[in-house]
Amino acid sequence: MRVSQQPAYILHARAWRETSLLLEAFTRDFGRVGLVARGVRSTRSRLSRSALEPLQALRLDWSGRGELQTLTAAEPFGIARALHGGALLSAMYANELMVRLTARDDPLPKLFACYAALLDGLADAPTLAWNLRCFERDLLAAIGYALQLDTAADSGQPIVAEREYDYVPEHGPIAATAVHLHDAVRLRGAALLALAADAAPPAATDLAALRRLMRTLIALHVGPRGLQSWRVLAGPLHSA
Repeated sequence: MRVSQQPAYILHARAWRETSLLLEAFTRDFGRVGLVARGVRSTRSRLSRSALEPLQALRLDWSGRGELQTLTAAEPFGIARALHGGALLSAMYANELMVRLTARDDPLPKLFACYAALLDGLADAPTLAWNLRCFERDLLAAIGYALQLDTAADSGQPIVAEREYDYVPEHGPIAATAVHLHDAVRLRGAALLALAADAAPPAATDLAALRRLMRTLIALHVGPRGLQSWRVLAGPLHSA
């Protein structure tokens, strides 16, 4: 199979053999793909190593079959993003989420658009945590685990902003009682409705509750190892 001029982003790159790279790329029409950039670390390579940096929009050509295919061309597309500090760490966190939660060769064009929008918005986002919560919501929905946000799972009644709910993983929000369920995350209806509506960032306490909720739900899918970002970047991303 030969693919030409495919919109893509590099999610992860690591050295392979003496002069090559193994890449995880997220593409518009093919989802996440594994690519080998042969000889790219050699001074005589016709592929530019700098063109394969994560977080920049690319057009990729590749050929081959199987789990790893051969990258044959890469060129930047559009304006390169300059992310720094918390915005850069947030973007790298999103990349780890994509590698851990998406399957190879599973086309997710809507998620591709969400990822591009996330990168576009991080540079001047007033609240990085809110951008990440919305992206986590869209990622879980894309892989088949959409959150129930506007109706209660136990009654089917609309979520009420002023009430408290216990969000039970793999079940949804139920009206909170005096007994706090050990496997649930307690939060206000206002937090759920804000995430459902993709509205302005909710209050700080609601945003913190949504962070706990998304951590709990993502942990179910990434396994006991969790995410490296949660450990290495615990300080810088504490509020994100």
